Amino acid sequence: MQLRKKYINKIAVICISICLISCMAHAARVKDIANFRGVRSNQLIGYGLVVGLDGSGDSTSSDVMRRSLGEMLSKMGVGIDPKNIKSKNVAGVMVTANLPPFSKAGSRINVLISSIGDATSLRGGTLIMTPLKAANQDVYAVAQGPVTVGGYAETAGAEQQKQGHPTVGKILNGAIVEREVEFGFEKMDRLELALNEPDFTTATRLRDRINQFLEGKYAKTTDSGSVRIKVPRRYRKNIVSLTAQVEALEIKPDIKARVIVNERTGTIVMGENVRVSTVAVAQGNLSVTISQDYTVSQPNGFSLGETMTVPDTSLLVEEEDPKKLMIVPEGVNIGDVVRALNAIGVSAKDLISILQAIDEAGALHGELITS
Repeated sequence: MQLRKKYINKIAVICISICLISCMAHAARVKDIANFRGVRSNQLIGYGLVVGLDGSGDSTSSDVMRRSLGEMLSKMGVGIDPKNIKSKNVAGVMVTANLPPFSKAGSRINVLISSIGDATSLRGGTLIMTPLKAANQDVYAVAQGPVTVGGYAETAGAEQQKQGHPTVGKILNGAIVEREVEFGFEKMDRLELALNEPDFTTATRLRDRINQFLEGKYAKTTDSGSVRIKVPRRYRKNIVSLTAQVEALEIKPDIKARVIVNERTGTIVMGENVRVSTVAVAQGNLSVTISQDYTVSQPNGFSLGETMTVPDTSLLVEEEDPKKLMIVPEGVNIGDVVRALNAIGVSAKDLISILQAIDEAGALHGELITS
C-alpha cells in the first residue's frame, strides 16, 4: 500500500513538473520583448581611407579619393597636388559602428568598413585614423586598424573569380570610445518600458506582473507600447538592481493572429492564434500537354511530289479531380488547419492559393501578409 501511494506521488510530481514546463515554455523574459526607454545604442559614422591595398583600390580617376589622400598628406606636412596622385593602393570607405549604452571612454567597439568607390577588394588593407560622429556631429570614437575581409576577388587576364563581398570588411575592437553619452540613470525616479511589439494585452500583463513583483501599484500602462514604473523607495539608491530584476521577469506576450506567405519561395508561416470559420476546401489541377513529332511524307512512285518532313502535333488536356472535399469546422486552430489541408494532398504553392481564397471568403480570422 505504501509503495502504491509512493508511486502515485511520483506520478503527481511528474505531471505537475510537465505542466509547469509547458506553461513556462510559452513565457518570455521582459528583456526579450521590451527595453527601457533611454537605454539604447547610438549609431556612429565616419569617412576614412584604407591604405596598403595590392592594386585593388580606387582607380586614379576617383577624384574623391585623390582629394582625401592629398588633404591627409598635407596635414602630415607632405604637400602634394591631388592631380599628381596615381596610386591604386588606396580606397575611400565609410566606417560605421554602434555605440552601446553606458560605454565608457577607453572601451573598444567593432566597426564595419564599406567601400564607396570602384575598389575591387579591401583585403590586406589598413584603415587609418578615422573619427566617428553621431547625429549631432560630435566625435564619440576613433577607428583604426587592419581590415578583415570575408571574400576575395582575383583577376588574371580576362578571367576573374569572386566570392563573397570583398569590398566590405570589419575591424574587431577597431574603435576606441573617446566620449561618453551622458545619461543620469541612477538619479531617475521613474522608469519606462517600451514594448518591441505594441499590444494592449501584453502591456496589461506586463503591468500586472511588475506590480505583483513589487507588491504594490507602482506600474501603470500609458498606451499599447509602454509601461511606466515608479521606483519604490527601497530601490531609489539601487536602480540597477531593480532594472535587472524587472528584466528577468517572465510573462506570456499576446501575439496577433498572422499568416505570412511568400509566393516566390513557397514559404508559409502561421501564428498559433489563427482561426478559421466553417469552410469547404477542394483542390484540383488542370494539366495541358502539347507534344510534337515529325513524320516523313513519301509521295507515290510516279508522282511529281517530293519527300518531306511533316510535323504531327497532339494536344492532351487532363483535369485532375479533387481528391477530397474537406470541410474545416469553425474555430479550429492552426494545427487542425494544416492537417486538414494536408489530407487533400496540397503542395506549398496550392496551400498559398487556398489560404488566399479562404481569406477572400472572410473565413480566415487573422491577418494574411503576402511578401
